[in-house]
Amino acid sequence: MNEISDEELYRRYCKGDTQAFELVYERYRQSLYLFLLRSCNTRADAEELYQEVWSRIIATAKPFKQGSFKAYIFQIARNLKIDRFRREHLRIVADEVDMTTVQDPGKTPDGLLHDLDCSEMLKRHLVSLPHEQSEVFLLKEEAGLTLEQIATMISVGRETVKSRLRYALRQLRKLMEECL
Repeated sequence: MNEISDEELYRRYCKGDTQAFELVYERYRQSLYLFLLRSCNTRADAEELYQEVWSRIIATAKPFKQGSFKAYIFQIARNLKIDRFRREHLRIVADEVDMTTVQDPGKTPDGLLHDLDCSEMLKRHLVSLPHEQSEVFLLKEEAGLTLEQIATMISVGRETVKSRLRYALRQLRKLMEECL
């Protein structure tokens, strides 16, 4: 069943196939959570929004007309994040959260420490970028969306997305030179 597209799994779920939902949930569990974790104020906010995204998908349970499931789910996450931001009138800042991913078990303690330091540095520098740049960076790198999907999601042209991503990457490379 792993060869089945996300869209087909979601269609099956909408028709009552709970196993299809479990598979699509497993596919996006980590990437969706990491996207929210890196773009929210706190771990608690990320966890709450994460649950709300899945709750919305479960409550809606009707197929979307066009696009990919990946874009659909990250659009829901982005909209919920924006709604929360507007409701609370907060500036989006990073919290002290663990931003490391699964680590290489063969790494030395010094290597692991270096990775952790670089991860913390990335977290700090993402917050320092203009919101438009950090958002595009996270949607591309964490969510794995295409430039076209991001452009559609945030209602700007593909070239604008490309420029924002290029500026973000240029700035991050400059700021994180010691980690590269």
